[in-house]
Amino acid sequence: MREGTAPLVRREDYTAPAFWIKTVDLTFDLDPAKTLVINKMTVEPNPGQPGAALRLDGEDITLTRVLVDGEPVTFRTEDQQLVLENLPQQPFTLEIRNTCAPEKNTQLSGLYTSGGGFFTQCEALGFRRITYFLDRPDVMATFRVTLKADKRKYPVLLSNGNLVEEGDLGNGRHTAVWEDPHPKPSYLFALVAADLVRREQRIVTREGKEHLLQIYVRAGDLDKTEHAMNSLIASIVWDEHKYGLSLDLERFMIVAVSDFNMGAMENKGLNIFNTKFVLANPNTATDVDFGNVESVVAHEYFHNWTGNRITCRDWFQLSLKEGLTVFRDQQFSQDMSGSLSARAVKRIEDVRTLRQLQFPEDAGPMAHPVRPDSYMAIDNFYTATVYEKGAEVVRMMHTLVGDAGFVKGMDLYFSRHDGHAVTCDDFAQAIADANPESELAKRLDQFKRWYSQAGTPRVQAHGVYDAENRIYTLTLTQTCAPTAGQPEKAPAVIPVAMGLVGMDGRQINLHLEGRLDPIGHNTVLVLSEPSQTFTFVHVPVEPVPSLLRGFSAPVVLETELGDDALFALLSHDHDPFNRWEAGQKLALRRILSAVHGNGHIELDARFIDAMRGVLRHPELDAAFKELVLTLPSEAYVAEQLDVVDPQRIHTAREGIKLQLARALHTDWEWAYESNHDTGAYSPDAVSSGRRALANLALSMLVLDAQVRHNQVWPGKALQRFKDATNMTDRLGALAALVNAHSDLAAGALERFHAQFKNEALVIDKWFTLQVTAPEHEGKVFARAKALMQHPDFTLRTPNRARSLLMALCQSNPAAFHRTDAAGYVFWADRVIEVDAINPQLAARLARAMDHWRRLAEPYRTAACEALKRVAVRTELSDDVREIVTRALQD
Repeated sequence: MREGTAPLVRREDYTAPAFWIKTVDLTFDLDPAKTLVINKMTVEPNPGQPGAALRLDGEDITLTRVLVDGEPVTFRTEDQQLVLENLPQQPFTLEIRNTCAPEKNTQLSGLYTSGGGFFTQCEALGFRRITYFLDRPDVMATFRVTLKADKRKYPVLLSNGNLVEEGDLGNGRHTAVWEDPHPKPSYLFALVAADLVRREQRIVTREGKEHLLQIYVRAGDLDKTEHAMNSLIASIVWDEHKYGLSLDLERFMIVAVSDFNMGAMENKGLNIFNTKFVLANPNTATDVDFGNVESVVAHEYFHNWTGNRITCRDWFQLSLKEGLTVFRDQQFSQDMSGSLSARAVKRIEDVRTLRQLQFPEDAGPMAHPVRPDSYMAIDNFYTATVYEKGAEVVRMMHTLVGDAGFVKGMDLYFSRHDGHAVTCDDFAQAIADANPESELAKRLDQFKRWYSQAGTPRVQAHGVYDAENRIYTLTLTQTCAPTAGQPEKAPAVIPVAMGLVGMDGRQINLHLEGRLDPIGHNTVLVLSEPSQTFTFVHVPVEPVPSLLRGFSAPVVLETELGDDALFALLSHDHDPFNRWEAGQKLALRRILSAVHGNGHIELDARFIDAMRGVLRHPELDAAFKELVLTLPSEAYVAEQLDVVDPQRIHTAREGIKLQLARALHTDWEWAYESNHDTGAYSPDAVSSGRRALANLALSMLVLDAQVRHNQVWPGKALQRFKDATNMTDRLGALAALVNAHSDLAAGALERFHAQFKNEALVIDKWFTLQVTAPEHEGKVFARAKALMQHPDFTLRTPNRARSLLMALCQSNPAAFHRTDAAGYVFWADRVIEVDAINPQLAARLARAMDHWRRLAEPYRTAACEALKRVAVRTELSDDVREIVTRALQD
């Protein structure tokens, strides 16, 4: 564990390396306690930096030998670098021998062991924990890898690229040699040696080439890999069809491992996945899990081109690959969902994620631009800003140039930069150059402020209707609050997709002043000044503006719309996103009214009738109904407040939820009976939507029954739990009991655990369900502390630790933010404990306190004390130190 503060790395300080590594020949003699690594490299000096020393990164490895052109040389080590001076000024060979201890690598960065096998994770800075190297993304080399290991213990030996040789070495050992013909940075290196089984399938791409697809898992999990394989094939087909991008290796492999810090990793040709995003069958995985597997498999496959073939020049450009690839996997998931309604549901879900994760980040101490300017620990910048907001920036480009124009831009991007390490500016320039007449090209320099400015812009809309002249004037104004290091913000380019809707539901034809012809019911206004006015003529009735359709920009929209206008949008808007948004705003207003009052309001009949209208609507899809009828989360409510009292928010939201449960009791019964039977399990959008609505209805019925001390619906939920033929229905019924604190919950939880005790991912759900239940008399927090002692709980497996710690501290505000400060004491203890094992995981947990300054007393003072308690520790990782230091800064 490093002590002290790591130096700040700044984007403005980037310089090219003094040397380039062109080829790498790695040999591994694999042993859990002491693995020997022989690293032979072809190195070329950079003529722009003659005479410079070669500084190779290394961490937690033991150096045994250094040879240059076959001869021993003198060297020194300093600041976790191997320094070589007086090197040849022409290409030379460099051989390094070192050892590492995979079984002691609890950080799960570099080469480590899990379940008796060897695995790697090298992004961002893990390769230096394997051997000394120029561990930076702009150094790209071809790799040849030789693996040697015990054949009985590790029958499967995998690395990047193509298998060129394998054989026995005698004495029960064997070897495999892999070559990757594509130059890649070290962060894309991968190695697997384990006892695994596989599902495989051969496909022929549009180019007529045959490829082998393989998914490797532990024995016993093979029946959970069909969906992942189907998702992989669908991804390959989609990328060929949408962007003309084909699979470029003889084989493509996915390996699932239970100990993994991230969701998955796009190592060239050998993707290593968290089991959570590979394993899925109806008995163990929910509809959400099936969707996540499809999305993450697609994401990592799409990285083969947007991330691997073209990679980042430096880690500040992380969104070059991540933001673009998130956008691509969102496109893919929408296309796979089928109907227009299902596409809209997917978009709403993505926006909800953005608002719950990224908007708070933009408003907190870790606020940073999509392309950060500095960092202490790069692992801390695998954030919602880089990923989700980065995807929204790409989406805005897509909106400004159109779908065909975006494909043209992608074509130009690949023709210019294939095989290179480039920047976010290079990508934006390619999209603009391919569409020279577009709004993006005209305002490119200004548009790129999205990459350099932190914070969430706020757009204020003010509309005036002149009935006599049938003119509607819309004024849009943008502002952005100061963030650390950026006290003032310049105007951004904000595409505002919009339409006008009459109170009676008519869609009004848009006719902008100065244009000869009407432009239909939808258009995109481009807001690029601090304030702009748009005038619409020939408007027959006073309209309701439907702004930011499809959530066309990652901004907070502030309108003057009253309840009448919002009810009109909820009932009539043709844009599904804004229809959902209207319902959320109506619910949010009522929750906030309760928060600002005495914690309780009586719901008005109009709101209840509107929710009933959505629930009973004969044409709306079940999935859309479930989204509208789910109240805004406690965390999202908190984001609307300057001073946050988590307990008051919880009381207000729970009170309104109970009123909806009671007032719509008959309607919930109808919804449940109409949707609970979906036949043989299928994860398709229609069936998933019906299950989601049925489970929401069941939870509301059980909640109402529990308050009334009526056991009819809790009994029905228990029976559904016992009879369920798929995990979505089983977990939905169990959640209904647990979240209502039913007396039947304890027995159901015991039964669930006994049934799935050997299914790690299901037991993760078991932990999470218990610690995310609505807090009631301190029971949930007490249960979380007790579960820490459960035999199945461990801090060493990231999935298990996340299932309890992250779920409690980041997803259950009322249970975590306690007036007695016990939640903060628990958080500090766990951050310190986890940091000694896995700094990346500890840093994620540390983020639970990002917004402590906005808490009401007594929470605020207690939270500050907990942060200080962590910050003063000398043995603290750079990852955690950066988080807590920034949180405590004024």
